[in-house]
Amino acid sequence: MERTSVELFAGGGGLVQASTNTGFRHVLVNEFAKRACETLEGNRFDAYPEGVDSEVLVKVLREIDKQRANGVGSEGPDEKPLYPPLVTGDVRKLDMTFLRDREVDLLAGGPPCQPFSLGGIAKGDEDERNMFPEMFRAVREIRPKAVICENVRGLLRPSFRLYFEYIKRELTLPFVRRREGATWQKHDQALRDRIEAKDTDPAETYVVTQHEVNAADYGVPQIRNRVILLAFRADLGVDADLVKSAVARTHSHAALAGAILDGPYWSRHEAAGAKIPQRVIDLVKTRYENEQLTFESGDEELQPWLTLRDAVLGLPKINTRALDKRTEQGGFPDHIGWPGARIYHGHTPNELDRPAKTVKAGVHGVPGGESVMQLDSLVRDENTGLMRPEHRYMTVREAARVMTFGDQWSMAGPRGERMRQLGNAVPVKLGEVFTSAVAKALDDAERRS
Repeated sequence: MERTSVELFAGGGGLVQASTNTGFRHVLVNEFAKRACETLEGNRFDAYPEGVDSEVLVKVLREIDKQRANGVGSEGPDEKPLYPPLVTGDVRKLDMTFLRDREVDLLAGGPPCQPFSLGGIAKGDEDERNMFPEMFRAVREIRPKAVICENVRGLLRPSFRLYFEYIKRELTLPFVRRREGATWQKHDQALRDRIEAKDTDPAETYVVTQHEVNAADYGVPQIRNRVILLAFRADLGVDADLVKSAVARTHSHAALAGAILDGPYWSRHEAAGAKIPQRVIDLVKTRYENEQLTFESGDEELQPWLTLRDAVLGLPKINTRALDKRTEQGGFPDHIGWPGARIYHGHTPNELDRPAKTVKAGVHGVPGGESVMQLDSLVRDENTGLMRPEHRYMTVREAARVMTFGDQWSMAGPRGERMRQLGNAVPVKLGEVFTSAVAKALDDAERRS
């Protein structure tokens, strides 16, 4: 069954790809950043300007429905297919009430995380970039069946914990409006009172669950810790146990260690044509032996974490002697060598046989070496004269692989902007777990109703 979705703060399209891959059809997408909008346009969304009249969007959706009913597609010779509307610009100027009658299944988005990020100023709710209020307004205007809201783990910091609890209560009762001039603390008390009274219409109440996740636990070749809020409209009677099972982790660090120490990991790469030096295999095995990872309860059934080597499997090798900033290697888009990578104390590279470090929304010079990778080959160090592992910057395509973006997904803007879009995105595989869980839960609830 095809379901519909709306996405706010869509960025470079991680959640867009995830929901599309799990059977959702977008009826509206919104994004503010110019380059991210260009990326979405390049992947079959039709752009409309900030402040577009709702009647225009209503007409567009009707025409899309008509084309779908008539079988018009991208190969149609007589009629140009219409793509889902992308409204570019400030979400605060976007009226979404025209979607109420469409019974939208999913509202998804990751409100800008800078107010709560460890890397930002961390003003939290006082920061003008805090867009959680716009997510709640969208819930009121659309009344979706389900909501997915992704954000950084910084929301769980002690300084933000009370506000985060308020966010969850506000998502529980989004139709209980905050009075003009009232502090969030005052509104929070009103929400607490209403929740305790249990007198709110279930059709205007959401059952909210919190999920603290590491993307590596879901088949993403990257350590990426996030918090995801998942909410279902209370009148639907969604099975909480089904949802819990659907979002359970699928991959394990200990399983990766077992695959590396027992050999399947290396055999798989050798079967794919990789020629990994024995010294590299021995070194990696020694490191994992020293870590002495043990299986937790249930780990025996889980798959191994994926590594950076897994992520870049199949991509042409970059010639480190010709990093020219322009030549796409092997015909892969965005797979372009970039010079100037350095490593030093506090700025260490990604290792091939571990999940990558968190892809961040910086350009190639982000702190920590997140966009530098260490290679199997050795070179002579210019300063010491000794042999050391070679390193280079990851290409945009390699970073996209780490974010589990599809190779067919095109990205717009110069290198720095493309890396920024990736750093701000939701990994596609992580998004698929949660969007798939929404679809399964809604299907089950409708069968039982």
